[in-house]
Amino acid sequence: MSDGEKKRLALSPCADDGGKISVDEGTVFEVMVNPSSYSHAHSISYNKKEAIGQAGAETKFGSVDAEKINFDIVLDGTGVVDVAGVPDVKAQVQQLSDIVYKYDGNKHETNIVRLLWGSLIFFGRLDSMSIEYTLFKPSGEPLRAKVKLAFSSFLSKEEEALQANRSSPDLSHYVEVQAGDTLPLLCYRIYKDSAYYLEVARVNNLTSFRDLKPGTRLHFPPLR
Repeated sequence: MSDGEKKRLALSPCADDGGKISVDEGTVFEVMVNPSSYSHAHSISYNKKEAIGQAGAETKFGSVDAEKINFDIVLDGTGVVDVAGVPDVKAQVQQLSDIVYKYDGNKHETNIVRLLWGSLIFFGRLDSMSIEYTLFKPSGEPLRAKVKLAFSSFLSKEEEALQANRSSPDLSHYVEVQAGDTLPLLCYRIYKDSAYYLEVARVNNLTSFRDLKPGTRLHFPPLR
């Protein structure tokens, strides 16, 4: 897909292989119409201890909670949305469900799912999926459906162990470029070694590491 083409939100199943997440690149569900919006919530839990007669509670950091993402998508089977090779609504629902909702009896759990859309890269598990059918054939077969999806973020055991040290070079980082930033400088901040700038440029498909535009979101992968 060229840079000029419109990218669609893609959901892919993943597996936790020995503490690292691997993505099944051969299985993907691409939405017909991108969401008009999505919410990405972050929260922190605190431990509060209150003593008898104490005017206020002492608040101490507890943990960083799982991030939450919520969005709606539309599945269409009328032909109004011009997307080649798309099956009927019932089949679309099944394809989506197989990725985000289906229980794996061998692993005794549902899939980890990667959400990929532009600068959004999110790994999580489904919290809820609600399907509202809104248009039907005379036979009763659905022609259109609105699907509400909610996900909680997933951390592999390796990443969870590193969360106590969020600046660790062994943890993935996503950085939004600010005015004056250079790739060697950003690499030094994260890895304490500016020599990784060529590898980071390759990971982010940068044709020129010298011309970073403010607002660009860059992925800095873990050191290997």
